[in-house]
Amino acid sequence: MTTARTGDRSRVVLGVSGGIAAYKACEVLRRLTESGHEVRVVPTEAALRFVGAATFEALSGQPVRTGVFADVDQVQHVRLGQEADLVVVAPATADLLARAAHGQADDLLTSTLLTARCPVLMVPAMHTEMWEHPATRDNVALLRSRGVVVAEPDSGRLTGADTGKGRLPDPAEIVDLARLLLTEPKALPFDLAGRRVVISAGGTREPLDPVRYLGNRSSGRQGYALARVAAHRGADVTLVSAHTADLAVPAGVRVERVGTAEELRSAMLAAADGADAVVMAAAVADFRPESLVQHKIKKSDRDPEPLKLTRNPDILAELVEARRAGRLRVPVIVGFAAETGDPDTTVLDYGRAKLARKGCDLLVVNAVGDGQAFEVEDNAGWLLAADGAERPIPHGAKSLLASTLWDAVSPRLEPK
Repeated sequence: MTTARTGDRSRVVLGVSGGIAAYKACEVLRRLTESGHEVRVVPTEAALRFVGAATFEALSGQPVRTGVFADVDQVQHVRLGQEADLVVVAPATADLLARAAHGQADDLLTSTLLTARCPVLMVPAMHTEMWEHPATRDNVALLRSRGVVVAEPDSGRLTGADTGKGRLPDPAEIVDLARLLLTEPKALPFDLAGRRVVISAGGTREPLDPVRYLGNRSSGRQGYALARVAAHRGADVTLVSAHTADLAVPAGVRVERVGTAEELRSAMLAAADGADAVVMAAAVADFRPESLVQHKIKKSDRDPEPLKLTRNPDILAELVEARRAGRLRVPVIVGFAAETGDPDTTVLDYGRAKLARKGCDLLVVNAVGDGQAFEVEDNAGWLLAADGAERPIPHGAKSLLASTLWDAVSPRLEPK
């Protein structure tokens, strides 16, 4: 039995289990409610040792219960799961993962997990040794085999002096994953496990003098979304990041920082060999100054010489050519095209021409300008394939575009 939600507000159950990271659930809750979702917090008794029920009630505007014998007349241990559009458990401790994997229903949260027929997102947080223990790994694999989305934990400072994998991802990342699943419930299959992917992001900067540079408006959000979604779909992700907005590194992702197009080229060629997929999402400057002025150009200087530019390397075309010549082993190469149309040619026509010219396997075409693509949270466009297939990408969060792209990449990968 399922109960349809009413109105336009999604119903989210936020489960909180008993780990020190429970305090971060407050920020997850705040972000979800401010996004317009109706959130019911269901903590474990242990979670309330870290964060009191009054805090969750004040932030959610909903009562907080932990046991199945509260509000018995409303049958909460069944109705919460039935009515939810999404269940998020953050943090999910090793104990909670074990109880969920084996179908225990000894409190309100585990009972809700058994009755939920909506997407379930579990976000683990625990010490590295607990995350890496075979029992935990088996429990995670079992949950994933049933369709539960178990996010990858982050690496960093844990409790005490310990550092390692097992840290709860940033609340903004958790909420982004939640929004993605509310939009597309099947957006995060664990289909990239054992795959290595390399992604470029951000905009290159080409220095004019020690102070100034030629750059572009890329924020890097799309490349970071690609990396975040790939990591939570199981991939081993290397993100080559040029200049970006103030973006947090996605959980489970290695980042290599670069500045110029030449630095990006070197990093991508070094990382790409042997990868399963390479995605060139960075906005690479087409030109750079022919020479770098070694001192700051002053207003008091006489009129400067005209700026002479030289062409930057075409990194996407070079990756494709290196593969064709046998110097690079990578089954799938993806490009991005940020285009503006004109009276004679549409954005899509420019994209088709670029796909033919570059020779990559897939190309994402974005219309840019007037608040589109660059420096915004959302994106839209078209996905073009070398075999002639084309599909529109509807307007939505950049993580949704990322999921759409990985859906296209996954079946094109070579069998393991």
